[in-house]
Amino acid sequence: MASAIHLVKGREKSLRRKHPWVFSRGISSVDGTPELGETVDVYAHNGEWLAKAAYSPNSQIRARVWSFTKQNIDVDFFIERIQQAQLLREDIIERDGLTGYRLIAAESDGLPGVTIDRYGDFLVCQLLSAGAEHQKETLVKALNHCFPNCSIYERSDVSVRKKEGLEERTGVLFGQSPDEPVVIEENGVKISVDIINGHKTGFYLDQRDSRFQTQKYVKNKEVLNCFSYTGGFGLYALKGGAKRVINADVSQLALDTAKHNAELNGFTEKKKAVFLNADVFKLLREYRDQGTKFDVVIMDPPKFAESKAQLNGACRGYKDINMLAMQILKPGGTLLTYSCSGLMDGNLFQKIIADAALDANRSVKFVERFEQAADHPIDTAYPEGFYLKGFACKVL
Repeated sequence: MASAIHLVKGREKSLRRKHPWVFSRGISSVDGTPELGETVDVYAHNGEWLAKAAYSPNSQIRARVWSFTKQNIDVDFFIERIQQAQLLREDIIERDGLTGYRLIAAESDGLPGVTIDRYGDFLVCQLLSAGAEHQKETLVKALNHCFPNCSIYERSDVSVRKKEGLEERTGVLFGQSPDEPVVIEENGVKISVDIINGHKTGFYLDQRDSRFQTQKYVKNKEVLNCFSYTGGFGLYALKGGAKRVINADVSQLALDTAKHNAELNGFTEKKKAVFLNADVFKLLREYRDQGTKFDVVIMDPPKFAESKAQLNGACRGYKDINMLAMQILKPGGTLLTYSCSGLMDGNLFQKIIADAALDANRSVKFVERFEQAADHPIDTAYPEGFYLKGFACKVL
């Protein structure tokens, strides 16, 4: 008999709305002893069949839905989802001249726990759920079918896998190892991506649209790019005609790549592009205390909140860096500030910026909003897919 889970009365409402998660407290009983990641049938309390889902006995999210129809979860299923995702992105790829983009955005593309980014001829997979891990071989076969000329590399070196009872993994799943950095293009900008050692899958593709919008705020301006990583925002600032861009990051490896990226794009004038190895929190205080001022500050920090327990601390961190950024901006200057913490909604982030403005004793106006790039879609049934938010602020 196939393994199955039966829901507590009333807990089927979210599944009827096509939300893909089943929490442990919503399950009344389990038929059989399903393995980690095994596909199970999901039934309402009255015996009505609802979905096929991947079972995760160690996680609070006990099951993640693959399909709301009675189809086999096999190679053909994954091929269909991958082809659908690629088709969804074709116009974006053409419009922005992309050779790097997000192919699969997990639940938002109907593949829970599966993130796949494409960099040239490399597909980089991050498998975050038990179901994704269980189906890894099948997924690789499907990717081979859809992209026969691409190598496939795994970057599942993420601590969240522990919640699913999984170890961290990296390595070649098919084809070549990406031993050399891959150069991608977006909006005519060249960016070198280190797939093996870079953050996430190698690069922050989700900030593409925000990087592009940076250009209109920077002409003939002095720009400070905080948490610069490999200099993405800095490249667009230089392309937009900035007088000078200081890229500040704590990683020398990232800064070396940022410098290489500047050279790739012909920005070789040393006075214009500066690469500073510094702790941004300390640096901002030093600039404030010295009275150093900028026309534009770009604030794109790493995720401060991995869990609800960390949210209060994250709020303090965001408030602190934004207050300091406001204090070192010239009157009429621009703050471009972002949060990639999914647990922080847009309204809370806006309130934090407002509180920072009070503490900085500056009058601040929101003039533009930003969110994740279009290859990171949000399914209507899965609002959790919205995580990246940002503002352009004028600081008076």
